Amino acid sequence: MLGGHMESAAAPPVIEFRDVSYQIAGNQILSGFNLQIQSGESVVLLGRSGSGKTTSLKLVNRLLSPSSGEIRVKGVPNTQGDLIRLRRSIGYVIQDVGLFPHFTIERNIGLVPKIEGWPEERIRARVQELLQLVGLAPAIASRYPHQLSGGQRQRVGVARALAADPEILLMDEPFGALDPLTRDELRREFLLLQQRLHKTVLFVTHDLREALRIGSRIALMESGRLITVLSPIDFLRSAEPLASAYVKAFGEGLESAANRGTS
Repeated sequence: MLGGHMESAAAPPVIEFRDVSYQIAGNQILSGFNLQIQSGESVVLLGRSGSGKTTSLKLVNRLLSPSSGEIRVKGVPNTQGDLIRLRRSIGYVIQDVGLFPHFTIERNIGLVPKIEGWPEERIRARVQELLQLVGLAPAIASRYPHQLSGGQRQRVGVARALAADPEILLMDEPFGALDPLTRDELRREFLLLQQRLHKTVLFVTHDLREALRIGSRIALMESGRLITVLSPIDFLRSAEPLASAYVKAFGEGLESAANRGTS
């Protein structure tokens, strides 16, 4: 008690990996992984293919289960409680979007709210709100995925992930399949969106420039291990942990990013 008032305990991390390992068929994919992600952060898992980034992401919403260790979501082990409820409380965006081709855009975006029992009028209003939020015209609601461009489909994927207003977003190279100009545009729009919504984001990429622009912190991974976790500025300035052979492999990317800054 201080001054007659009890100090409030600090809120637990929204996502926490506690000494997590994962192996399959004798192959060690993730080893001794520890990471805490606080509310409103955008943490980027950066690394080459096979470094364990996507595996880490899938462990959060239990698409995979760890061989050892524990993942906590809002202070509770994610193995406790209902799996379906867990997944519905977490937005998930992947590179190929995964929209249902036989559903209209409105049905794709409104799927989780419908499952949650929202009334139709509320779902329609939410779909229109989200289309505006991700920069799409209201008329797109009646179209089908094949009638949209790749960039439009990716925007719909983000809108669908946000439909039930989850606190957490998992994003697995969401812009990776797009052309460079569209990719840059969506990065900028995502940053503006995050400034408005303050979601807790775990974002996977192997693109250094994308990591520097998207992340409030960058978690560098190599061969299933966490090498370091730094802010973008410290990532560029650090000489010690980033002197690894892996980071040197970025070479020109690091130098050009440093010259540009993180804008």
